[in-house]
Formats: sequence, C-alpha cells, structure tokens
Amino acid sequence: MVDLAPREIYRKITANIETVMRGQSAAMRKLLAGFAGGGHVLLEDYPGTGKTTLAKTLALSIDGVFKRIQFTPDLLPSDILGVSIFDQKDQVFRLHKGPIFTNILLADEINRASPRTQSALLEAMAEKQVSIDGKLLRLEDLFFVLATQNPVESRGTYPLPEAQMDRFALRFSLGYVIPQEEVAILTDQRKSHPIEDISPCATLEDVLALKGQVKEVRLSDELKRYIVDIVGATRSAPGVQLGASPRASLALMNTSKALALFDGQEFVTPEQVQEIAVPVIAHRMVMDPQARFSGRTAEGVVEEILETVPVPA
Repeated sequence: MVDLAPREIYRKITANIETVMRGQSAAMRKLLAGFAGGGHVLLEDYPGTGKTTLAKTLALSIDGVFKRIQFTPDLLPSDILGVSIFDQKDQVFRLHKGPIFTNILLADEINRASPRTQSALLEAMAEKQVSIDGKLLRLEDLFFVLATQNPVESRGTYPLPEAQMDRFALRFSLGYVIPQEEVAILTDQRKSHPIEDISPCATLEDVLALKGQVKEVRLSDELKRYIVDIVGATRSAPGVQLGASPRASLALMNTSKALALFDGQEFVTPEQVQEIAVPVIAHRMVMDPQARFSGRTAEGVVEEILETVPVPA
C-alpha cells in the first residue's frame, strides 16, 4: 500500500493554503500536482485573482528558501542568475549568487521581461543548473518555479516563446470565486491579511519525501500508451500548427502520478490523466491563425481529443 505520510503532507499543505485562499481547491490540487510531480507552474489570470498570493502562501507553507523576482523590462539575466564582482582586497572575483538559488522562486509577471532575460530561466528550469562565467552551478534539490502573467495586458510585455512555455509542466487560471467566497475574503481581511499569520507546516525533507513517493506510484503500459496517444493526437489535430512535445507526455505522467498519490491510490487511473490533461498540454500547442480567428482554442482541441482517444479498459 502507498505510504500515508506523503498524503498527510499534501493535506497539511492544502489546509494551510486554504486559510488564505478561499474557493480555490481545484487550483490548489493542480498546483500541488505540478509541485509534487517535479515540474514548474505558470499561473495566467486577470489582475487581483490571487495569483501572487497563492504563490507566496505555498512558499510560506514550506520551511525552505523563498525568493521573488518582479519581472520588468529593464531586468537583466545577471539580476536572476548572479554576477562575479572583483574583490579589490583579495584581488579575486567572487560570485554573488542571484535569487535563482532558492527552493521556491516566484517569477511575478514573467512576460514583462525581455526575451533575453526570460531565457535565463530556461537552463535552470530544464536541468536544475545555471551557467555563470563559463561555470556550471547546480541548483537546490528542491527547485520550483511558480510564474505569473496577465493574459489581457499586452503593453510592455513580451510573450513567452514556445521553448519556454514547454518548460512549464502546467498552465492554468484561478478564475473568480463565487459571491459567498468573496464575502468570506472581505471578512478575512477586515483587519489584516491572513497571509501574515501563515507559518511553515512542512519541512524540505517532507516535500522531498512527497516527491519521492510520487515516483513510486505505478503506471501501467496501457496508460503509458494512452498518454502518448493523447499527446500524439495534438500533432495532427485540425487547426493545430504545432503539437505538444514528448515533454508533455512526461509531464502528464508525473502529474497524474501525483494526483493518484493525493487520492490514496498506488496506481494511476484514466480519470486522473483526463483531469490534468488540459492544463498540462494546451499551453504547449500553437494554433494556426485561421483556427484562432474562428474561435478554436488549444484547450478545446485537447478536450476533443480526450473524447475520441480510446480509454484503456
């Protein structure tokens, strides 16, 4: 049977976040699936929906190092990675590490930085290492990027290229909460913000144990083929200019395993694959202009594929 301890870690983190975030249980499940599955997450939603608050609450729930970068057009790669500065006293160059050397990195409004600066994250997100002055430096065992961007404000922004979108395991939105939950938010913040009372409920060792247990969840050969068939279907779907890569298959496998663990199961089911498929796959696809003009979306294509690809018995 699956060890219950990692499930308790998930429950504790979820309960901690729920003291701040109202009405976002589905978003928290997706976020923690990406987190426990070893990927990175992109939150894309309108201003004021709680993207930054959710990121900060997750970070504060874990007893690790948290750093935030506010992306702006004048941000340089060295502002993220670090820079070597000459020490006149000792006559040597000393590396001053940037905020990327952390456990959880909040890349706030990532699309406001130039493509050159955005690319500074590519190596870190894919290989957990950075190159500074010709030297390779490893990042922490727990390294998680949670980025946010505003989908409706285009002035002063630089759309993320396909190569960087592919580095995110999931992209999803929070959406607006129901009126009752919004009233509760007003009540919670009548004197102070509840995030001020957040304290860690899990250690780095707990989180690494959670991530390790996700890898132990079983995935049958039939479900592996099911995942590959879903992702492969995006490459030939009408209106799709660029389909999802094999990295999407890997992300779908890992996040599905995380959901199975959260549900107390020792193996993945088709329902868990279907639950997480859209946020894992859709952002990696490029729709052709005619399809976009006619209102066809990547999310809609993935949903159509889920209805047509045969489900393993």
